[in-house]
Amino acid sequence: MTQAADIPVGRGLGKGARANWIRLRTMIVLRWVAIAGQLTAITVAQRIFGLQLELGLCYFAIGVSVLGNLIAILVFPENKRLSEYENLLMVLFDLVQLAFLLFLTGGLHNPFSLLLLGPVTISATALSLRSTIVLCGTAIVLATLLALYHLPLITQNGGRLELPSIFIFGIWIALVIAILFSTAYSRRVTTEIHSMADALAATQMALAREQKLTDLGGVVAAAAHELGTPLATIKLASGELWNELQDQPELAEDAALIRDQADRCRDILRNMGRAGKDDLHLRQAPFMTVLEEAAEPHRMRGKTFTFTLGPDAGDAADQPAILRRPEIIHGLRNLMQNAVDFAATTVWVEANWTDTVISIRIFDDGAGFPPDILGRIGDPFMRRRRSDPNAAQRPEYEGMGLGLFIAKTLLERSGAELRFANGPETAPRTETHVGAVVKVTWPRAKIDADHGDTPRATGENTQFSW
Repeated sequence: MTQAADIPVGRGLGKGARANWIRLRTMIVLRWVAIAGQLTAITVAQRIFGLQLELGLCYFAIGVSVLGNLIAILVFPENKRLSEYENLLMVLFDLVQLAFLLFLTGGLHNPFSLLLLGPVTISATALSLRSTIVLCGTAIVLATLLALYHLPLITQNGGRLELPSIFIFGIWIALVIAILFSTAYSRRVTTEIHSMADALAATQMALAREQKLTDLGGVVAAAAHELGTPLATIKLASGELWNELQDQPELAEDAALIRDQADRCRDILRNMGRAGKDDLHLRQAPFMTVLEEAAEPHRMRGKTFTFTLGPDAGDAADQPAILRRPEIIHGLRNLMQNAVDFAATTVWVEANWTDTVISIRIFDDGAGFPPDILGRIGDPFMRRRRSDPNAAQRPEYEGMGLGLFIAKTLLERSGAELRFANGPETAPRTETHVGAVVKVTWPRAKIDADHGDTPRATGENTQFSW
């Protein structure tokens, strides 16, 4: 069985790792766009609006960017991926170069001072928290220096284009707030997107592994079925040889060995073929059988499993047959694993079905879900709040979330609806303490193998091809 902990996501795909995904070519192209914009702005300011600029220094600042791009193109291959440190230096260089141009063209009196937000936003979406803090601090320091020190904008007539001091202070405050807010906003949204992408990748991996295990069981069982006849023939022939070779002990011993090994092969294939071949009947199973199959890997972990029928269920003999989909098996298995992790002694699995719905409730006698995370269960990579007083009592919850997210996603893909709660108001028919409760409900048509939307096929089994 594939556990959530076996899936290398989350920390392995953090901001530092994602910074290595950015190509140098992408940064070079963005810098060319910035250089073209800077040249256009300087040309328009001088020729159309008649502003007197320090053109030599302005072209020097732009030339440094051009030189940096040319060196990067000549030295590094096109498919070069930048490291976290290299990305930080690239963005920091662009930030300082832009600030130097603003210093030459009026500082915060220049409306293009708003572009200081660009490098910081890029850092928030692509780089680590440490790099983002460095760039934010640098941007705020540069904005402060530009508010105090800059070359003035001189018109063609020799006049100075200056805003009132109160306006400059307001622009500085707005820039600082925008740097902090846009950084926090961009980083928060990007982190959510990346976490969800990692969790969905883990879900796909878990489902693929579960499907492979199911398919492997089919191949093994097919082998057991197809090899049954030749093994029986070998056993029969070896038995006859053994009878005829009683007067030749050495050959009779070899014949007996062949007969015994044929029996051994039959037993091995029988044990390996528990999952069944690609048999039309084995694509479905009784509801309670599927639940017991999902719980089987956790039965030997020191907790007691109790399977019961709920008040809405009928006779066990009339239970529905449901489709044995890998996502259903794996999703239920993860839910039962979570119950076993936090149960004190017992896990109850209660099955219910009616003409319209099929449901299951999983109870444990642990402490239940902490109230502060109850509404967030199912979010990937969820962590407890540091201030939670119950954190020391339930350290297992630290970093939990991926396994339940996988279970929730897979079961919802099969048409189920999940609800998480705490006992005892929803407890099974027992006087024992009940902690966490998980209820999974399917419209019966979604998973019923006989009368659902995707009923099991009927007819002869298909021939298995080697």
